[in-house]
Amino acid sequence: MSYINTIADLEAQTYGTGATGSISNQLLKAAGTVSGIHVAHDGAINPAGVTTGIAGNLYNKVYGQKVWSMLNRECNALSVIAKRPYSSSGWRILSKRAGGGSGNSLDIAAASNTALNDALYGADSLRADRIGGVPENASLDSNTDGLISIAPEYDTLFTSPKIIAHQFSFSELSMEMASIDDGIGDIRAQLREDMGKHHAEVQNSMLVMPLEFYSPTTAYATASGIDRGYTSLFKIISSKAEIVELADNSGGNLVDDAADQAIDHLYGKQRSDTIGYMDSEVSFGAGYTSAEARQLTLTVINDMVRRLRVAGGSPKVILTGYDTLQVLSDLLQAQERFMDRKEIVPTVNGVRGVKGAEVGFRVSTYYDIPLIPVAAMPSTGNNSSLISDMLFLDTDHLWLSVMKPTQYFEDGISNGNPFGVGSLGNKALYRTMGEMGCSYFKGQGKITNLL
Repeated sequence: MSYINTIADLEAQTYGTGATGSISNQLLKAAGTVSGIHVAHDGAINPAGVTTGIAGNLYNKVYGQKVWSMLNRECNALSVIAKRPYSSSGWRILSKRAGGGSGNSLDIAAASNTALNDALYGADSLRADRIGGVPENASLDSNTDGLISIAPEYDTLFTSPKIIAHQFSFSELSMEMASIDDGIGDIRAQLREDMGKHHAEVQNSMLVMPLEFYSPTTAYATASGIDRGYTSLFKIISSKAEIVELADNSGGNLVDDAADQAIDHLYGKQRSDTIGYMDSEVSFGAGYTSAEARQLTLTVINDMVRRLRVAGGSPKVILTGYDTLQVLSDLLQAQERFMDRKEIVPTVNGVRGVKGAEVGFRVSTYYDIPLIPVAAMPSTGNNSSLISDMLFLDTDHLWLSVMKPTQYFEDGISNGNPFGVGSLGNKALYRTMGEMGCSYFKGQGKITNLL
């Protein structure tokens, strides 16, 4: 008498499957020399001694139709950036005040003994006694009375849409075979899903592409290659001082800042000391040598927040890596200050707070600024112990300008048109057209070179 306590007991009783996968069948052997048809479920497809024949060919594992992804394909940077229609090729910039320079605040100096002249009223540094106060019945066009025609300065920036596309194909035979045997069913549906995620993941990586990869001294950067993708946030949120330091540091010359290289060029302009409005707030410490990397402290972060607000920016989100977020959490949680939770939702208009809604997700905040971790976030510098950089984004002035949103195209034999794709199968692709835009560089910030 036998007892059945487990599924293995039931299989052994019914099919005669032994623990070693032998071919004896206790039920069928009573008729003589008949052997059972069996292969142990947790054994090899062809157990020892059975390479062909009945037992080796009538059983196979069934894996199911669902394909599970074991890869992290998050797209947080792409999700939090505001999306706007591509409505113009460029935009006009107020680059300098009518008087008082182009700094973060009006530049006013003490009155001097310099004789009054017209140039004093539109100067980069204004006299404190000549900034707009005029006497009664003042004469026009009179530097004595302080009424001289002045005007601000303007500049223009332009950008071209980038085409991001990924093609894939499947044969007629593979489509048919996937629907029978141990196939996954509709192979086209599965590939559409996986390739769609890849299409988004690649766009996310373009947005956090390290600035060093744009350098022609690396194997990644070619004039017709890397610039075909979206302009990276790391290139937008930079400054002439950072590029010079990356080029001149003694730790290996991370970039080449020669005048004819793309590392300096952005939106039809070249970053220079005379175009100050294109410089973002960048904190990299004393320099980019290995010895000049510094510890992440609250002072470093608070200084960046202060600088951005003095510059007129209003950071809406902080992008960083999981390692930097952990270091920041260790700094804050130990003292139980500033760390809070906030509910946000990424939308086509960027990150916005949601009050009283049952959607979105909980994230950490710093001074009410959401902290969003990005797995692909790089670190800038030479030290091997660096943690991820931090990007402070004012998404009111930073956006992805979309000319054509992501579209899916497919044609081929399934649509009755094998001649269109030139093969007995189908071809498909995802395509998105757009480019990053920024209308206020000083409102964007970056902290790099962190330990």
